[in-house]
Amino acid sequence: MQRRDFFRSFRKDEPEEQDPTPVPLLAVGRDAMAGEFEISFDKTLYPWGAEFALDALDEIQRLERKLSVFLPDSQISYINKVAPFSPVPLDDELFELIRLCLDLSRRTGGAIDITSTPLWQLWGFADKKVRIPTETEIANALDCVGFNKVELNESARTIRLAKPGVTLNFGCAGKGFALDSAARILEKGGLHHFQFHGGLSSILARGDFRTPDKGWTVGVAHPAFPGRRLAEIRLLDESLGTSGSQKQFFMHNNRRFGHILDPRTGYPSEQTLMVTVVAKSAILADVLSTAFFVMTPDEVEAFCAESSDVSALLVVATEKHPGFEILTFGFSGEKIEWC
Repeated sequence: MQRRDFFRSFRKDEPEEQDPTPVPLLAVGRDAMAGEFEISFDKTLYPWGAEFALDALDEIQRLERKLSVFLPDSQISYINKVAPFSPVPLDDELFELIRLCLDLSRRTGGAIDITSTPLWQLWGFADKKVRIPTETEIANALDCVGFNKVELNESARTIRLAKPGVTLNFGCAGKGFALDSAARILEKGGLHHFQFHGGLSSILARGDFRTPDKGWTVGVAHPAFPGRRLAEIRLLDESLGTSGSQKQFFMHNNRRFGHILDPRTGYPSEQTLMVTVVAKSAILADVLSTAFFVMTPDEVEAFCAESSDVSALLVVATEKHPGFEILTFGFSGEKIEWC
């Protein structure tokens, strides 16, 4: 795996009526998990920060080698080959990750599922040869999908998959899990104020950008107007995950089919354009942004009402002008500013 680090110094102004002095930030980044990971921090506050930033990026790549289904020698690839036939021992890290994902599947009623790869392949998003599958094909694929087809043995710390064809894929959780793990390395190194991007969809923020208890401002792109921001959200020791189908979709008979599939039905969501979730951990924000994409607004509202540390912003398609509706659940007024 090729390693390419980059370092970028820049100065960032806070657009508020406060100290106008720009903050000297250093960004340290690397390509990983089919995206660009970047850590930003005040280089005058943490002159030693680059060393620990590189360690954190090493952690991202370690987890990619472990969790990627695209690497034939990864631990997940081995599990997918062997676990349908016999139990496979797991280390504590992977056991807890799988257990968390299965728990979130139960809490969302199956709206998120780490066994949904057969559907993704069936619709052609895996090889970019998209098509409309038949109902029979979808039914056959669904026979290999479902979190109840994953058996974790708590005492033996093993995993068993129900049958051949059932496979694990952490596409909905891998970036968030990696961000949480890498952030702990930064914190152990003494960095308590930083922003950590995982591609364009996942962000983890710790401490403050400039003002105590104000956190970091993160822009949310508008799904209907490219190049425009929909809102700015303040993150204070929180993470943000975004899911959207603006780039990966196709049209058929005037219907729009996106790449985010509902593992309960086997079909894409046609109503939702974008979901942004704010939560305490990056993995929770990532997983829930995907789950909320296929859940109804009423289901999302109920989930957020039961989880005080989860907030959601939904953009859903409507037939009325301007063609979309913006819904928010769990956000306080000071957390979000509309653009």
